[in-house]
Order: sequence, then C-alpha cells, then structure tokens
Amino acid sequence: MYSKCGYLQYAHQLFDAMPKRNVVSWTALVSGYAQCGRGVESFRLFSDMLAERDCRPNDFAFTSVLSSCDYLCGKQLHALVLKMGLGASVYVTNSLITMYSKGYKVEEAWTLFKSLSCWSQVSWNSMIAGFQLAKLGMHAIGVFVKMHHEGIGFNRATLLSVFSSLCGSNGIDINLGLKFCFQVYCLSVKTGFISEVEVATAFMKAYSELGGDVSEFYHLFLETSCQDIIFWTSMITALAEPDPAKAFFLYRQLLQEGLTPDLYTFSIVLKACAGFVTEQHALAIHSQVIKAGFEDETVLRNALIHAYARCGSIALSKKVFEEMGCRDLVSWNSMLKAYGLHGKAKEALQLFPQMDLKPDTATFVALLSACSHSGMVEEGLRIFDSMIKDHGIIPQLDHYACMVDILGRAGRIVEAEELIRRMPMEPDSVVWSALLGSCRKHGETQLAKTAVSKLKQMEPENSLGYVQMSNIYSSGGRFNEAGTIRKEMDGSGVRKEPGLSWIEVGNQVHEFASGGRHHPQREAICTKLQGLIGQLKEIGYVPEISLALHDIEEEHKQEQLFHHSEKMALVFAVMNEGKLHGGGNVIRIMKNIRICIDCHNFMKLASGFLQKEIIVRDSNRFHHFKDNICSCNDYW
Repeated sequence: MYSKCGYLQYAHQLFDAMPKRNVVSWTALVSGYAQCGRGVESFRLFSDMLAERDCRPNDFAFTSVLSSCDYLCGKQLHALVLKMGLGASVYVTNSLITMYSKGYKVEEAWTLFKSLSCWSQVSWNSMIAGFQLAKLGMHAIGVFVKMHHEGIGFNRATLLSVFSSLCGSNGIDINLGLKFCFQVYCLSVKTGFISEVEVATAFMKAYSELGGDVSEFYHLFLETSCQDIIFWTSMITALAEPDPAKAFFLYRQLLQEGLTPDLYTFSIVLKACAGFVTEQHALAIHSQVIKAGFEDETVLRNALIHAYARCGSIALSKKVFEEMGCRDLVSWNSMLKAYGLHGKAKEALQLFPQMDLKPDTATFVALLSACSHSGMVEEGLRIFDSMIKDHGIIPQLDHYACMVDILGRAGRIVEAEELIRRMPMEPDSVVWSALLGSCRKHGETQLAKTAVSKLKQMEPENSLGYVQMSNIYSSGGRFNEAGTIRKEMDGSGVRKEPGLSWIEVGNQVHEFASGGRHHPQREAICTKLQGLIGQLKEIGYVPEISLALHDIEEEHKQEQLFHHSEKMALVFAVMNEGKLHGGGNVIRIMKNIRICIDCHNFMKLASGFLQKEIIVRDSNRFHHFKDNICSCNDYW
C-alpha cells in the first residue's frame, strides 16, 4: 500500500522490520521503486533478493524490475530469465520486448516477439510501441494490421501507439498514411475509444502532421456511412483542444445536417469554447443548452464554469455555480480552479470550507495553485500539511510542483530545493520547471543549472531550460554565458516557441507576432503604438529593457521591446473598439507564453490612460488590468 501510494520510505522501513520476508514482500518493494521511476534502486533490491536464501523471484518480480531498468541491466536480467527457465512466460517476454524497445534495440525486441508461442494483447501493443519508438512507422502499422486480421482486440494503448507511429519522420507515404489514419479513426469510433480525449488528440495530431486538412477530412467524413451524432461528436472531440475554431465550425455543420446534439456533444463544444478569446461562443452554446432542456445537467454546468473562466469571465462562472441546485466534486473543483486562474485566492479559500463533499487530489491542486498565484505562502503550507492530517490524501507530483512554486516565488528557494530532495517520488519536468522559474525570478544561477540539466534529460526538445538559463545570465550582465547557451540551443536543433497574441474583433480572430510582421495593418498599428508609448512615458512608463532580453536577440533595443505581440494586439483593439464584443469597455487578449514585466507595466498604465479594463490570458493565468492596477498585485 505504501509503495503504490509513493511512500517508499515507509514501505522500506516496514520491509526492513519484517522478521521473515518472502517473494511477495520483495516483489512489492521492487515494484514500488520501479513504479516511482527509481530504476537503479529497484534493480539493486532485485539483486539483494537473489542473494536471499529460499527466495526465488517469479515472473511478476521480473516484470516489475524490467519495467524501469535500462538496456544494460535488462540484458543481465534477460540472461537470468533464461537460466531460471522463465523464457516461456508471456508476462516476462512482454516486459523484455518493452525494455529492448525503450533501449532502441527493436531488432532484439522483434526476435523475442516472434519467439512467442502465443501472443496476448500486451505482446502486440509492446511490439507496436517498440516500432513507434524506433520511428519505424510502417513496421508498426504492419504489426497492427496483422493484429487486427488475427482477431486480437485492441485498446487505448494500441491506438495511441498506432497514431503516434504516423507522426514525424517515420518513413510513411503521405497518401497511404492519411488513408490508414482515417481507417483507424473509423475503428476507434466503432469501438468507442475515440471518445477518450487522448485518443482523439493523438488522431488529430497524426492527421495534421501527415498534411491532412480539416476540410479534406470533413469531406471524407461526409462520405462515410457512420453519420450519427456519436461519429460527429467524436470528430469534434478530436479538434476541441488543438483547434477550437475548427471544432466549433464542425458543430455548426452538425446543426446544418439536421442532427440534434446530445449532452456529451454540448460538453465537448463547451470545452472548445474555453479556447476562445471572448465568452460569446460559450454564451451562444449556453442558450442552446437551455433550449434543449439540459440547463440543469450538472455535467454541462461544470463545463460552463470552466469555459467562462477560461474566456476571462469569472463573474459568469460564479453565476452558473451559485445557480446550481446540485453540485458534484467537479463543480467545486472547477470553481476553485477558476478563482485561482484569476488571482482570487482569498475567494477560493473562503469557498473551500463550504464544500459538502469530500475533497480529492484535484481539489488541493486547485487550492495550492491559487495560493501560488497570489503569494499566500503560509496558507499554502497549511493546506499542504492538512492533506494527510485532515483529509487522508497523500500529495502527488502536482501538489509538490505547486509547493515548489509557492516557496520558490516567495524567495524561499532553499526550502523549495529541500522539498524536492524529500519527495517520495522522482520529480518530473513540471517540478523542475517550477524551481527554474523561481531561480529566474531571484537570480539563483547555481541551482538553476541543476534544474536545467534535469529538464534537458527529461525533455531534450523543450526550449524552456535554454531560454530561462540565458535570461538568468543576461539579467546578471553575463552576456557571454548567455550567448553560449543560445549557441548550444541552436546546435541542438531546439527552437523557442514564438510569442503570439490573439484578439477578437468583429467576430474575427486576429493573430499578432512580435513586430506584427504578418498583419495587413502593421504600419497603422505601429504608428498608433508609437503615439501611445509616448503618452504613457509622460505619465511614468519606463521600458524594462534589462528584464526583457529573453524574447529575441536584439531586445535590448527599445524599438524591438515596444513591438511585443500583446502591445500590438492592444493597439489594434483600441483602433477597432466599436467592433469589440461588449462595446469596447473591456479588451480581452490571449497569449501563448507568459507576459513579460515590461508588457505588464505597459498594460497597467494603459488601462488607466485609456479608461478600459484589459484582460490578458497568458500561459499561466489571467491578468485583469484596471485603473493602473493588476489583479495579480504584481505577483506572477
């Protein structure tokens, strides 16, 4: 129990205190370390087990240790498997196939697969995943086709591997890949797996990377015989997260086809609405939900709370929540999360005691996130401690990441590092990213290097570590080191995500990159922006040049700093305020990365000068700028 909950220290203490241990005791602990990603300790324990008298490891023990070991250890274990006569075990062989595949030894995995006298679903899945990891897409497809012809049922894991094998440079003919992708999609619909978000998202990613166009897919879709509401809804599900606009377009097409959306269709469309800049799409669906008689459905009210909050309207989220006659745990968690996103931690903490249901892990993620966004360190510590003491909930990775963020943002970086050291499980990239962000804020170079090193190991294609380390060096005036990091990043082929902003004007979404290079009204926007900058300088605006060096190489020049995407979007909104949703008193901007300090200061002064509320949704949270003040109180 302690092992499965991640409390390996307690599990090991109990294990050490046992007067007599058997294969079950050893296997439980070996499995616990393996499941927590601590492969070295798991392998060491397994070795100790072999030295124990009268304790012969069984196939379950081998399966556990193989799940987390590397290729070299795995080869030793494979030899032992053969010596002990367990080579015929399907469970052990499946684990060996997975081990060899993860070690990029797919030929050895394939040899093992062919040696099996009978194949289970796990065997097929392991081999498909192996070819996918080795970027041998055609081989993965071939195994899946054979599996299907053999009448072996597939599951979610099968589909995720098959769709992933169609992505990237896997040597697949595009036309063949698109056709196969759609065929597997149809199988996913018939078996119901497409209703799972991960499967739908994996399909859409594969289809897009193969060059598939949603309009082409739409025509293929219309030609199929499965034109019922489930099929339509599954297609909308596939697009809801990666492309909300196309998902909403398909919903409108669904209505034109004369189909009647059901409760699940509405919930998925509302999820798509959460990806828009303004709440007008969510309002439109809300009215249709009422007309369809689903107004009192808890699932849809929960979706509305989420959609309104993500579109910047916390007031509408609160209204829906307060009008609910019956609230489930998702209702409470959604409202708590909404308050946190908008920097209203006090409201979240006041709402929590009113819960008439037992909180779960998601409840505490919402509460701790709220404390993090508002700098409420002591409250966060109290909530974290109460999880086990008062509620019997063991903190997981998400909770530790929140606590590292809470402590780190407040400058208590040593405590944050100590918390990471005491974690009962291996920290993931989210934990290290939280620590790195704190190091960036407080100029902690040495610890930042450790965090960056961990991030490079876990996510080698992620630019975050490179960019943040370059920022830290630049902010400290160490430009040579910053340049070295940039060269290393370029040499590794890692590309930074460009900063983009979106604003909705006259029912049309406008996208802005830094400098507004691709916008047709760029010159007029830049002229208007220069004028606004001059006016704001007269009332105290001072560009934060030293703190904005991370965006582009030339950013120490004011000209570059002034043309960040959110500034361009704001000016365009002012130029078209008569076409803005709600009459122009509120300007809503959505951004794909964190807002920089200079733009934050700019928005504060602009809100007072223009006498408008400016709501910016960045990658972390919402900022409500009004009368020269931001809702985050400059803590973000």
